[in-house]
Amino acid sequence: MRQTIQRIGFFALAIASLVAPAHADALPPGFVRLAEVDSSIRQDIRYAGTDNFLHRKVNGYDAPVCILTRQAAQALARVQKAIASKGLTLVVFDCYRPARAVADMGDWSAQGGPPDPQWYPKVARGDLIARGYVARLSAHSRGSTVDLALARIDDRSIAKTACGAGDADALDFGAGFDCFDPISETAHRPLGKDAAANRKLLIEAMRAGGFRNYAREWWHFTFENEPFARQRFDFRVSHD
Repeated sequence: MRQTIQRIGFFALAIASLVAPAHADALPPGFVRLAEVDSSIRQDIRYAGTDNFLHRKVNGYDAPVCILTRQAAQALARVQKAIASKGLTLVVFDCYRPARAVADMGDWSAQGGPPDPQWYPKVARGDLIARGYVARLSAHSRGSTVDLALARIDDRSIAKTACGAGDADALDFGAGFDCFDPISETAHRPLGKDAAANRKLLIEAMRAGGFRNYAREWWHFTFENEPFARQRFDFRVSHD
């Protein structure tokens, strides 16, 4: 009788686990919300709102929340600690990106249209994929890639840039996040003295933390020892 009751109890727990509602920790194993690891890192998750090159919320973003693999989040927290001594903070614009969001961006780009002076002033919308500004597959979907900038801890001004109106809370990097233009290439020259210095500072801080930069985007970094290097995810970005 005891064995029968135990078996019934086991199956009841198994069924309950299948139908249990999502909660604050309902992420795939190995993923965390950045705020749980380091709440001091500023978050300005662009694709959860309208301040992005689509001018609308991107599919898969239900909340302005940074989600990363635990290893990447912990490494980012170490970078934050290192730069805090200089009166600086990280500002993240995008972290984990669902595969459905990547597809949404690709489909939107393929629809075509004229250049956009704020986001892609020198290239037609329909050419964004061919020019490499929008991808059909993204490292962000692996969970260890992040788009970010530096800001002064005590300053929330907006840096005016050559492409777009600039990024709130960020230092001058010569071009705003998601500026689809050659000026966004990390080593682009000529570049203003302050912008060049800020890019160098960001690169060095992230490299020391174990991240590598994508040469075409000064803001784009991937954790070198990413745990899911061959896997892409599609769970939604949410608070729970």
